[in-house]
Amino acid sequence: MSISSSLSRRAGLLLAATLLCAGAARADTPYLGEIRCGLWNFAPRGWALTNGQILPINQNQALFSLLGTNYGGDGRVNFALPNLRGRVAIGAGQGPGLSLYTVGQAGGSETMTLGPDQLPAHSHAVALPGSAGEGNAQSPASLAPAAQARTTLYAAPGNPALAMAPAAVSSTGGGQPFNRMQPFLPLTCVIALQGIFPTRD
Repeated sequence: MSISSSLSRRAGLLLAATLLCAGAARADTPYLGEIRCGLWNFAPRGWALTNGQILPINQNQALFSLLGTNYGGDGRVNFALPNLRGRVAIGAGQGPGLSLYTVGQAGGSETMTLGPDQLPAHSHAVALPGSAGEGNAQSPASLAPAAQARTTLYAAPGNPALAMAPAAVSSTGGGQPFNRMQPFLPLTCVIALQGIFPTRD
């Protein structure tokens, strides 16, 4: 092998190694605005916690150009980072049969209270004191409030509805909100303040 071919081969290997190292370094460099989650309890250097904090635009112009005011801020002096505390990230857009979600939109709640409009359609049995088997079944007149005259219990259609006796149909439940959180495991989520500016293909 000649000296020139040996040098060319070494130069080629050196160039390949350089490109390989450059590619590895690029792969380790995050995209600006990229979000990652980890087990640490702090934001590493070049990253910030996704806790909705306000940042000045003049010190983070590239990041502001990507986030805008989707997550808050006035858009003149400052902007906000996403706030993932107590929230689950979902993909933006609209899938078949799904609701439309836009970037930066927040919603949902940890608890809720069911009202009559949220309950499935159902009926309650009317309770009469006593039963036929006991031989002391009460007449339908016992559905009326005690103060109402028995002679006016049944009225012609069109008359105002009258309240029933409290014991006729009872209500139950405390009206307390209930937890509707899915099983979860908290992690520390951070957003890249430095990195490669993402470009569209």
